[in-house]
Amino acid sequence: MGRHAPRPVRLTGERLLLPELPGELVAPHLGTPRDSGRRGTVAYMPPRKPDPEGPDRVAEVSAALDRGEEPPQAAVRAAARYLLQVLERDAPGRSVEVRVVPVAAVQCVAGPRHTRGTPPNVIETDPLTWFLLATGRLDWAEALRSGAVKASGARADLSAYLPLS
Repeated sequence: MGRHAPRPVRLTGERLLLPELPGELVAPHLGTPRDSGRRGTVAYMPPRKPDPEGPDRVAEVSAALDRGEEPPQAAVRAAARYLLQVLERDAPGRSVEVRVVPVAAVQCVAGPRHTRGTPPNVIETDPLTWFLLATGRLDWAEALRSGAVKASGARADLSAYLPLS
């Protein structure tokens, strides 16, 4: 293999076996290396927990919208990220990818999962539209009709999961 060629990765059970790399380069974002004596072995990535301040950000954005004001962008982004995590928790799976650009993306909804490249079922929108959908202020069908949501694939329909509870 060349100097910059991709290195093979093997999955075994709950462990991700990485090729031999210097200790400080062993996928620090995937977790702490297990004390197995094998360099390059890390624990699987734990599930994300919803932001504890998420409900406060949702309330802040809701209050601003109720007053007819434009909510602060930081609050909209935090609320959108939190609501994506709630969707991921309420609709577990990996068959649909929901992208709220530029905030976050999650995979959800039970069914066949994809493993490489662009998934076949993708939903993409902006943070404020996602907030409106997730809180029931905007109907799924209307969001699709208006172009505020782009959805592709047979399973790219979240109407059964919205609004979030």
